[in-house]
Amino acid sequence: MSLRQGLLLASALLACGIAGVTLLAPGDPVPAFTLPGLAGPAMTVPTRGRPVLLNYWASWCGPCLDELPLLSAFAAQQGPGGVQVVGIALDDRAQAEAFVRQRPLGFPSLSEAPGEHDSSVRLGNHRAVLPYSVLIGADGRQLRSHSGAFRDAEDLRNWAEIR
Repeated sequence: MSLRQGLLLASALLACGIAGVTLLAPGDPVPAFTLPGLAGPAMTVPTRGRPVLLNYWASWCGPCLDELPLLSAFAAQQGPGGVQVVGIALDDRAQAEAFVRQRPLGFPSLSEAPGEHDSSVRLGNHRAVLPYSVLIGADGRQLRSHSGAFRDAEDLRNWAEIR
């Protein structure tokens, strides 16, 4: 089964309500989880005390690749108390590692096997859309999510603004 077929199957199972995954909604606390790093150590997210933007991507996803430079620029603009950008590759680990070696990102990126129970699904990505972004407040609560790529830097900034 290809990765794409696996994502479509997970989406269909969730749409039918048989996967048994608890989906979080805006305002819900996000339980911490640890994933291996692609070009660094494993990392636990979300971190308390600082807002976190989780961005789910894959090396085969064209819109994801178009969006990564926007996220890198956004991450570079954030100070120590600003939004921490963390990428999560829902991809074959070797392919994601090769991609990050060729095209370093300006933020930490982690690896997770895609499927019906991956963290993007638990955070509301029940249609298995990539890219998929989730904004988590400094208090660890999910603020909002975004399916698909951001149009431009202003679109990303407006969405990530903590209100």
